[in-house]
Amino acid sequence: MFRKSIACVTLLCAASAGATPLVATRYADFDRYVLALSWQTGFCQSQHDRQRNEPDECRLQKESDDKATFLTVHGLWPGLPKSIASRGVDDRRWMRFGCASRPVPNMPEARANRKCQAAETGISLEMADKLNGVMPGAGGTSCLERYEYAKHGVCFGFDPDAWVATMVRLNQEVRQSPLGAFIAENYGKTIDRATFNYAIARAWGVRNVNAFKLTCNGNPAYLTEIQITIKSSAINAPLSATSFLPQPHPGNCSQSFVLDAVGY
Repeated sequence: MFRKSIACVTLLCAASAGATPLVATRYADFDRYVLALSWQTGFCQSQHDRQRNEPDECRLQKESDDKATFLTVHGLWPGLPKSIASRGVDDRRWMRFGCASRPVPNMPEARANRKCQAAETGISLEMADKLNGVMPGAGGTSCLERYEYAKHGVCFGFDPDAWVATMVRLNQEVRQSPLGAFIAENYGKTIDRATFNYAIARAWGVRNVNAFKLTCNGNPAYLTEIQITIKSSAINAPLSATSFLPQPHPGNCSQSFVLDAVGY
């Protein structure tokens, strides 16, 4: 399985060789990105449990033969640039406001409850189609991509298509890794954190386990999100043992949690 994963990543690398790299043309002095991946079935369960309006992507969710496809893109978040931190912005404010942080970049605030009011991203129709395959909340009445780009992308001057292509590629690499295979094989089951960490170690080495933050909801706990810290200098290369940076906290998932299945 490990050899197959490496082969798939190699094919991804070849397929994306001609892609435009993701480059920040403004506020580029940050050292990391956080790749936020939703466990989509768990996210939908959390919306149901909190009695929130069920988004279309949850209401219409169906079973899939490939369970790894439920590992979807939430966003790609640049870390706090030094040039912004020097103006008195801390990590907490940066994560809350992103490009709307004051005094800089001080752009229009994107609100989570009004995602479709955020500006269009400018991505091409081709890339929008690819994004729809990995970000169920993109487009339609959910507009997740507008919110994410307005909050975490537009102030950096990213090429919108490069931003999408990078998220699509990284999502596919994680899906096709030993970690993605482990998640798919244990769909609907209760797993323990130690075994999950072992799957990360098989994919990218033991020292990179602490680059992964897991978020759970409910009692018993079920997984809703995986946040992965990637070096900014490594963002345009295939994921490897040298791609990651540690996170300060492993998340709130306990010793065991459920990889939730479709349905409530």
